[in-house]
Amino acid sequence: MLGLSTNSRTRLLLLTSTMLTTGLLSGAAQAAAAAAANNAIETVVVTAEKRSEDIQQAPLSIQALPTKKLEELQISNFADYVKFLPSVTYTVGGAGGGNGGPSFANVSMRGVSSGNDGNHSGSLPTVGIYLDEQPITTIGGALDVHVYDIARVESLSGPQGTLYGASSEAGTIRIITNKPDPSVFSAAYDVKVDNVDHGGFGYGGEGFVNIPLSDNMAVRLVGFSEHDAGYIDNVPGTRFFPTSGVTVSNASLAKNNFNSTDSFGGRAALEFDLDADWTITPTIIAQHTQTSGVFSYDPSVGDLKVQHFFPEYTHDTWIQTALTIQGKIANLDVTYSGGYMDRSINAASDYTDYSFFYDTLYGYGAYVYDNHGNFIDPQQYILEKDHFTKMSHELRVATPQDYWLRFVGGLFYEVQNHYILQNYTTAGLSDENADPGVGQLSVPGWPGTLWLTNQERHDTDYAVFGEVSADLFKGFTLTLGGRGFIAHNSLRGFFGFSADYSSHTGVSQCFSAASVHNAPCTDLNAGVTEGGFSHKINATYHIDDSRMVYATWSSGFRPGGINRRGGTPYAPDRLTNYEIGAKTSWFDNRLIANAAIYREDWNNFQFSFLGANSFTEIHNAGAARIYGWEGNITAQPIDGLTLNGSASYNDSHLTKPYCGNVGVTVCPGAVGTPTGPEAPIGTPLPTPKFKTNWTARYEFPLLDFTAHVQGSLVYQSGSWSDLRVEAPNPVTGVFVPIRAALGRQDAYTTADFTLGIDNEKWAAELFILNAFDTRADLYNYAECTVQVCGAEPYRVPNQPRTIGLKFSEKF
Repeated sequence: MLGLSTNSRTRLLLLTSTMLTTGLLSGAAQAAAAAAANNAIETVVVTAEKRSEDIQQAPLSIQALPTKKLEELQISNFADYVKFLPSVTYTVGGAGGGNGGPSFANVSMRGVSSGNDGNHSGSLPTVGIYLDEQPITTIGGALDVHVYDIARVESLSGPQGTLYGASSEAGTIRIITNKPDPSVFSAAYDVKVDNVDHGGFGYGGEGFVNIPLSDNMAVRLVGFSEHDAGYIDNVPGTRFFPTSGVTVSNASLAKNNFNSTDSFGGRAALEFDLDADWTITPTIIAQHTQTSGVFSYDPSVGDLKVQHFFPEYTHDTWIQTALTIQGKIANLDVTYSGGYMDRSINAASDYTDYSFFYDTLYGYGAYVYDNHGNFIDPQQYILEKDHFTKMSHELRVATPQDYWLRFVGGLFYEVQNHYILQNYTTAGLSDENADPGVGQLSVPGWPGTLWLTNQERHDTDYAVFGEVSADLFKGFTLTLGGRGFIAHNSLRGFFGFSADYSSHTGVSQCFSAASVHNAPCTDLNAGVTEGGFSHKINATYHIDDSRMVYATWSSGFRPGGINRRGGTPYAPDRLTNYEIGAKTSWFDNRLIANAAIYREDWNNFQFSFLGANSFTEIHNAGAARIYGWEGNITAQPIDGLTLNGSASYNDSHLTKPYCGNVGVTVCPGAVGTPTGPEAPIGTPLPTPKFKTNWTARYEFPLLDFTAHVQGSLVYQSGSWSDLRVEAPNPVTGVFVPIRAALGRQDAYTTADFTLGIDNEKWAAELFILNAFDTRADLYNYAECTVQVCGAEPYRVPNQPRTIGLKFSEKF
């Protein structure tokens, strides 16, 4: 369906409408009277603590979006479900971190954010993401797993270091798929069509089938294909480069709605029950997402508009294979989980801003010439490739849950490899064919490449973990947990310029002729190994079957790593959490109210930023403290009406200054001086303070169907996108106000509405997302070092108002 004309899309919309009408009439003839509304709130079973339990019995702050809720809220991707998780916020990559589109979200929880994580050479994430039992966390952005036939999404707030390890320092998000069922055949499909304001038409289809193969075996197959319309315009414009006198135009690339997305994928899972105790479940999931353009806009050009001068795209393809074996040995539950993920990202992005500002302000164009020594158009264009592989194994055992003294624990091993290629090209750049006396500016063996990053990153993690819980007296349980681990990080390869362009970075600094992936030589080969221990102490008291309180002292850990510049290491950071919470149910489970308050200390935290030559560096930025609370409420005041609300508040600030230099923890000067802090004590972390969402849904009988109306409201307060208040210009040394240059990310409120009917077989729904066309400000960035390119900041918005129609059928 790609590339449909306007007439073809109109016919598709009419065809879908006809299908809806026919299906609804058929469903009305077949359906019995609609079932009465539930008299109590549905119980949600979660596995956050590596065992199945009612979410109201889990002594931690957790939110879960089960299948029914995912469908009701029109959730199909990462951005959709994060809206309804109050403790979770995210930014989307700009400079050095993608095009701001799908698959480049940098996730944070409870305000634990330094603002600039996500660069391919940066720190590991602070939030772990799991697909079923397997970790799928990668640097550079969370996998944007298509949400269909999903059992639930779980959000575990606070450090999950004992059960989930290093990249769950601030929390964990788990996506749990529906499993094969040998007892019954089932199938369903959905089709939808929508229209985006300021954009075009989108459409998609998805379906699953569960096929019993025998009494003890079944296969479940899932597939989807989706086209999301673009809404960012690349408008005609020119740039003048003073050194060469060249004026460039983007007239050939000007296009409306040029940031479209196409994705497709599938899942296959087999469940084989060997006997009453043992089950084997192999799974394979694959997805491809292709985008064009960028998902940010330049306010100086106009709302939802940019002026870019090169083609831009991303191709993100990943495949995850997994094997889970569950069984019993004597009275012990035994689980093995192994997975292998392969993810490849190929992308291209415009880097004209870098060339324009460096040439206009500092005469950069004088260092860019052809084989004859003539000044040329200095524009840069980035060709990027990231190839991730991740293999993990976990073996754990657990005692029965009804024991007064119970245990869960095991062994974990993970190895991640990341091949990083970034090729900064300039057409016509001098190379090995340059005239005598004219320097070779291209990196040897890479004609037209001014800068090359060609390196391999390797992360390995070994861990042993366990939690012991004891029911010491009626209603009171004490849990002690710990995780000991050893982590290793290494980085090797090449980065930099040719020897004729720079004597500081690149070929001139190579110490070995050996190369990584056809690089000219090796100028980086360093590694760091460290060990540590994360703990958890939890006390839980059940006042009665419907009310409990708990207190937790826990910690999370993020390993350190290697900086490319000089091969210098950055140290690990640690988060310590002190939390008190309550979970309550009232009025025969018609009202659920949960809340938690906490203090978190984030020590020696890692901070990534673009330094000299817009080169990523990672420093340890001192310490921060976060005071916060979060809570959720669900109520059914009358039959058919359900109210959901949740909120999170985080007051985060530095408790030590950030001085801006590696290894410097004391900055004696005043703000704005060479020895002063770039972010003084008390500086708020770059994260919103408040986030809340509320949903009201009313269901009522209508003829032979159940009808519903629903409205959802999401609010997020404003925030900054960078930790630094100000920082020195890498060329002049003059301090520049970083936050003022990028601007504050504004608070926003969005609203969604749905109207539909359904029965046991058919469903149809009209939805309006972002009904008032609110322009949310998700992330502000500059395309190069803020101190240089900050005069032209970009904003990443949410998707404009989208109106659509969805039809579903179950078998």
